Amino acid sequence: MDPINTFAGKVVAIPAENIDTDQIIPARFLKVTTKEGLGDGLFETWRYNADGTPNPDFVLNRPESAGATVLVAGKNFGSGSSREHAPWALQAYGFQAVISPSFADIFKSNSLKIGLLPIVVDEDTYYQLVSLCEEDPQTTLTVDLAAQTVTLPGGQQVGFPIDGFSKHCLLNGVDQLGFIQQQEADIAAFEATNPVASLRG
Repeated sequence: MDPINTFAGKVVAIPAENIDTDQIIPARFLKVTTKEGLGDGLFETWRYNADGTPNPDFVLNRPESAGATVLVAGKNFGSGSSREHAPWALQAYGFQAVISPSFADIFKSNSLKIGLLPIVVDEDTYYQLVSLCEEDPQTTLTVDLAAQTVTLPGGQQVGFPIDGFSKHCLLNGVDQLGFIQQQEADIAAFEATNPVASLRG
């Protein structure tokens, strides 16, 4: 996966609480064997009418939302089943980050593993972002992972938490397997000086 450091992104808001993984990507998409096409299924039941035509009232279908890379959503985002396809679909659509007052734990973990950044902000900041999107659909903000800050259009900076291991992996563009592979020399050196440990492996 690509390293994440600082990026600017256009923001779109879906101000609904408890958006679950089935709403993010319907269960029928779990049958696919690749990630290809998952972006088309993102929020499918909201994005499309029964006849398959785009729903013009859904925010992602509005012309002014084109190119958005940061999603702002209500609290408890990603609840429900633990399907990895939910963050895959968001990333395949083009989102680099999701901002919310809170995330379901498994969704948050799955997102961090693939390089989709889940950013937790306080409720005041969340409502401020929703208002900004309503006032100006072209609203952009800047995310600085190294500094763990989000910079709003007026220059206000808001910090966000992230665990040290996930931050290291995202900054360096490695997943968990890649991180282990980077330790091969140290692992080999340990096994060479600890033959009992090597035999147990």
